[in-house]
Amino acid sequence: MDLTFYRGKRVFVTGSTGFKGTWLCRMLLLAGAEVTGYALAPPTDPSLFALTQTARDIAQIEGDVRDLEALTRAMQAARPEIVLHLAAQPLVRQSYAAPVETYSTNIMGTVHVLEAVRQTGSVRSVVNVTTDKVYLNKEWAWGYREDDPLDGYDPYSNSKSCSELVTGAYRRSFLTAQGVAVSTCRAGNVIGGGDFSADRIVPDCIRAVTAGEPIAVRDPYSVRPYQHVLEPLTAYLLVAQRQMEDISLAGSYNVGPFETDRLHTGELATCFCEIWGEGASWESRMQPGAVHEASYLWLDSAKIRARLGWSPRWTVEDALRATIEWTKACLHGEDAAAVTDRQIIGYGE
Repeated sequence: MDLTFYRGKRVFVTGSTGFKGTWLCRMLLLAGAEVTGYALAPPTDPSLFALTQTARDIAQIEGDVRDLEALTRAMQAARPEIVLHLAAQPLVRQSYAAPVETYSTNIMGTVHVLEAVRQTGSVRSVVNVTTDKVYLNKEWAWGYREDDPLDGYDPYSNSKSCSELVTGAYRRSFLTAQGVAVSTCRAGNVIGGGDFSADRIVPDCIRAVTAGEPIAVRDPYSVRPYQHVLEPLTAYLLVAQRQMEDISLAGSYNVGPFETDRLHTGELATCFCEIWGEGASWESRMQPGAVHEASYLWLDSAKIRARLGWSPRWTVEDALRATIEWTKACLHGEDAAAVTDRQIIGYGE
């Protein structure tokens, strides 16, 4: 993980107050980049953004990607060379409860980011982060490739499929002609220290074990491509760099873990309990009337390996160990920013 390219680069990060956004900002700060964050207030309390006090170290602007005027004003003032778009409503179950908010944030938010880029002459590279759930999921056993049909089932997944289409239209219609390289990155379920989101398996595990309760697993038989948050973030930064150097590399990229890391959620919970220790346990607790979620999902990441040389560094067990190490260090009073930065440095060595 060589991030020397980013030293002195002006980088604009939407969704900077989120879990992934905070880790990304910490990586860029360690690389010596000039970071401007644009986001709403942190989506959880506590939040990794607040615990690491990242607002002290970046130019943080509180704003909504649904506000085109404010977003364009902020981007033009920052004059970024690179834009990393992470702002989203990211939860499947929440998308059923608030579909209009989900569509407006994930689709029109993307339109606004790309329109702001179109009106900001300094930008040369854009990465729009979507999800592995953008594909028409046929519940088959092999990985989806970048040219497979897009058609997410639920409002979250579908809105991200639309975000992909919007990005392609802006790339073809405006941005390539302006010399702006634009890619989308489709990553799976990420885990790591400081994720306090609801309805995610590892945060649910941590909340349960710290409360001395068994972990409730909604669907122990679903299969997801779990990976540590540093894996896709490294890929996003690599894509942004390489396409800025060679615009022909712009496109869409799957970012997934090792093929051997195809785990059922129950297997992930078992691995978590073994690493955590202290008598941790889990139980299946299927919820009646639960919303539809895919039971099997896998990505083929051959394209990013072949074209850019990216591949995962950590197994899912490594990812769980790092997550638990982060959590226990902070529970014992260590500084969250120091622990986060230490893991970033350790990952890159």
